[in-house]
Order: sequence, then structure tokens, then C-alpha cells
Amino acid sequence: MAAGAGALAPFPGPPPASLHEFPYPPQNRSRVVRGSPTGGVPPAIDLVLGATAGCLACVLTNPLEVVKTRLQLQGELQPPGTYPRHYRGVLRAVGAVCRADGLRGLQKGLAAGLLYQGLMNGVRFYCYSRAEDAGWTGYPGGTVAAGAVAGAVGAFVGSPAYLVKTHLQAQTLAAVAVGHQHNHESISGAFESIYKQHGVAGLWRGVTGAVPRVAVGSAAQLATFTSAKDWVCERQWFGEGSWAAVLAGGMVSGVAVAATMTPFDVVSTRLYNQPVDADGTVRPFGKGGEGGTRLFPGLHPAGVRSRLLSPQGKLYRGFLDCILQISSKEGLLGLYKGIGAVYLRLGPHTVLSLFFWDELRKMVQHQQPPGP
Repeated sequence: MAAGAGALAPFPGPPPASLHEFPYPPQNRSRVVRGSPTGGVPPAIDLVLGATAGCLACVLTNPLEVVKTRLQLQGELQPPGTYPRHYRGVLRAVGAVCRADGLRGLQKGLAAGLLYQGLMNGVRFYCYSRAEDAGWTGYPGGTVAAGAVAGAVGAFVGSPAYLVKTHLQAQTLAAVAVGHQHNHESISGAFESIYKQHGVAGLWRGVTGAVPRVAVGSAAQLATFTSAKDWVCERQWFGEGSWAAVLAGGMVSGVAVAATMTPFDVVSTRLYNQPVDADGTVRPFGKGGEGGTRLFPGLHPAGVRSRLLSPQGKLYRGFLDCILQISSKEGLLGLYKGIGAVYLRLGPHTVLSLFFWDELRKMVQHQQPPGP
């Protein structure tokens, strides 16, 4: 079977909206019509259902996101062995979070995570569907390319929510804190604080790490998931089309995805969480704010400055600088911090998203009037 073709044959209609935030191979969406016996639903409704499924899966996998964030921030820019390790592996890290923050600590940043899932999956799903309608996915490599581009666009749109999610998940008691502590009181307070201090651009700080993270992860997912699922079924470990086969395929392909995506994930987390100049130093877009006056005509540059500010990070100047600093100070393995949590999240998030998406579609189909 060609990669990307019929990977989810048991589930008719468009691709589900979340496979660790990455698009699935096409499912011949154009052949499904409303009220047909195959159970199609309007594309707009399917988009909402897919985003909802991703959010439901997020509720159950968010604890691994909290653990991953803590592991990736631990020992930031410090040589191995020179810092206390409060979080040792996934299971011990779960225990450390519970001891410090209680059971509720495992759901830190959940509201922001749900917002990110909705924005990310909605935009990504829409872009991927448009690419499929245009026939781009029918070309060799088109599925992977369309998935990567759609994921990148979704990551850009959802970046502010991911920024706040990272801040909230990193927050904990001083005794076991890792990374910079932003000390937000709530998700709304976080958005308000960031906007007041750093303007619109401050909400997209760190996006240079998020876009390649999702693009690379999406390409790796699409390139390996179908082959991995077929490989599992060929060995007759599970019945073809069963949830167990989907989960096993997700876990097998997760090895490749985790290996390729984790360095970008670490960089993304670091760029999102790094502190901004304590004195409030910022860099306006263009010299003297001229770039901003083109976007806000009639405003004095000082007024533009309050709306479009590019905050200067105290630790990293950007994506490449972050990679170089981590590699030189923490070693190459520093780019793979939290890989266990990344991998363990892939399979469960995959099958949960599929399950919720399929069940939600059945509920909608039952509410539709029968065809003529």
C-alpha cells in the first residue's frame, strides 16, 4: 500500500483532526456526500468534530505534556551532572509533579492546551482539506508536503496558546522549579500580562521553534504511520482495522517521529519559556517603528510601538542560536530531553483522537435526517 493511502480505511470521511497535532493521510473525502450510506457529514461539521476529538484526547494526555515540559527545561544551559535532577524519567517525574503540585498539577495548562488543540487542529484540518480538494495530495510526496505545510500554518495560528501553555506547565514550587518562572495566575491573566508588556508580537514569541517542530513531526508521521500500521497487521498481531492495530502502528511510527521531532520540541519549549529582558527592552519592527506605521497608518511610532513589539529573549536570540547553545553547553543529548514523554504520548493520543472523532461522527450522523 502506498504511503498515505487508506491508512485509516475503517473510518470514512476526512482525516481525523489530531494525530499528535499532525494530519492524517487523505480518506477520499470528495467521495463522501451528506446523508450517504457511508456516513459522511458536512466538512464544516467534520472540522469541528475533529478539533473536539483532539481536545478530548488532550484532557487525557495533558499530564505527559506537563512532564515533558519539566524534563525539557531541567538543567537549562548547564553541563550534565552539574544541577539537581528533580525529574528523573517519566514515571518519577509524574511522582515529583504530584508531590509538589498535587494531582491537579498534572493538568496544569489544560485550558491553554485545549485552546491550542482547537486552533491548531481547526486551521490545520482546513488547510489540509483545501490541499486535498486541489488535488495536491495526489502527487508523489504531496501528502507529506501538504501535511507539513498545513501543520506549520496551524502551529503559527495556535502559537500564542502554546506559549501560555508552556508558561503555566513550567510553574511550580521554587524547590523543584526548572526553567524561568513566569508566575501567571490564570490563562486570561497570562494573555493580558504578555500583551501589556510586549504587545502583539510578544504573543508569538517562540513561533520560530513551533513551526519547524510541527512541520517536521507532520512529515515524519505521514511518512511512517501507514507503513508501520501495515507492518503490524501483516504479522497478524492484531486484526486489520482494529483500534489495537491503530495504536500499535502509532507506537511503532512514534519511534521515528520522536527521534526526528524531539530536538525541535526542546527548542520550541526553550524559546517559549525563556525570560524577556528584565528592563523591558524591546525591538520595534523596523527603524523607529516605520514598519508598524504601515500597518497602523496615522499612528505615531510611539503608538505603534505599544502594539507591535518584538521582545528580546535573555537566553536565546532565535532558533539556530538555541540549537547551538544547547548542543555546546548540554551536549547533543540535551536536544533529546523528554523524549520518553514525547514517545509515550504519541500512541495514546493517536488512538484516543481516532476513537473520539469516530464516536462524535456517529452521534452527528444519527441526528441527520435520512436521505430520500
